[in-house]
Amino acid sequence: MEINFEHRHAAHCENGVVRNLLNFYGVKLSEPMILGLGSGIFFSHMPFYRLHGMALTSFRPFPGSIFNRVTKTLGIEVQWHKFRDPDKAMDKLDEVLFSQTPVGLRVGVYNLTYFPKEYRFHFNAHNLCVIGKEGDEYIISDPIGMNKNRLAAADLKKVRYAWGTSPPKGSMYYIKSMEHYRPLTAEMIDKATLKTCSDMLHIPLPMFGAKGIAYMAGRMKKWEKLFGKRGAALNLAQVIRMLEEIGTGGAGFRFMYAAFLQEAGEFLNRPGWNQLSMELSQVGDLWRDFSYNAARFFKQREGALLSYDYLANKLKVISVRETEIFSRLENSIKRGK
Repeated sequence: MEINFEHRHAAHCENGVVRNLLNFYGVKLSEPMILGLGSGIFFSHMPFYRLHGMALTSFRPFPGSIFNRVTKTLGIEVQWHKFRDPDKAMDKLDEVLFSQTPVGLRVGVYNLTYFPKEYRFHFNAHNLCVIGKEGDEYIISDPIGMNKNRLAAADLKKVRYAWGTSPPKGSMYYIKSMEHYRPLTAEMIDKATLKTCSDMLHIPLPMFGAKGIAYMAGRMKKWEKLFGKRGAALNLAQVIRMLEEIGTGGAGFRFMYAAFLQEAGEFLNRPGWNQLSMELSQVGDLWRDFSYNAARFFKQREGALLSYDYLANKLKVISVRETEIFSRLENSIKRGK
């Protein structure tokens, strides 16, 4: 059995799953619009929350937030499940799937057998969609791939119950009803954009939003004293991985949110958002430049006259730029321009 589900490639897993699920129900939204409506661009650096023993750096809100925010905004009823018992989790997946309902899952990456080995690591916030089952194999629409994949039931159970930081615990989600669906409006875009601006500007704790980038820069300058050379290098590698390898949360999300601002600006007839879009794309370039130099420093490339101070200063520039851009974006909504 396979649901007639259009598999489409995406730049980021959760954005892609949400877009493809909505498309199945006839709601046509772009991936940048999904990111914008889901207030998906963010930053946090949390020394008190560990991933692989190091401070967690995140460029997006908690997994599932984008799906919940977008569907709530559009008036779509959804259902979430978690299970202690893996067998019950698989039984429920089959029950929903055989009702011709595509099912989103949050899974661990390490045991996804269709992933190339070099991309398998212990990360438990990957999203995919199950769209069919034939024999002992499930048919998977994973939006970071160009084509559909197949996964044995035992392997799917394993990734649904991956161990480590923030384990998925059999998490599954799907659209339950479209009865109260509301088409996209200007008010929806404004409300979601104000949420993004609030998250990037107004969370009072120093490790979140645009000021969190400067906070990480300040800690970066102390890494060698705090952790020694090896520990500092591992912390830097963690930041690079979260920025460049785990989804597109860093520079990629800046480029995608810039595309959202351009699309939303046309929808709202706000030409000023096009200028903000171009400036945020430039910030995406700054993030890519940081990643490039950080990788060279980590690998100790000859001739790379770099240091943690040098990298931290780049982050401080990014922090200032993002503060300015999101402040102007927020003010533009409040002025109605």
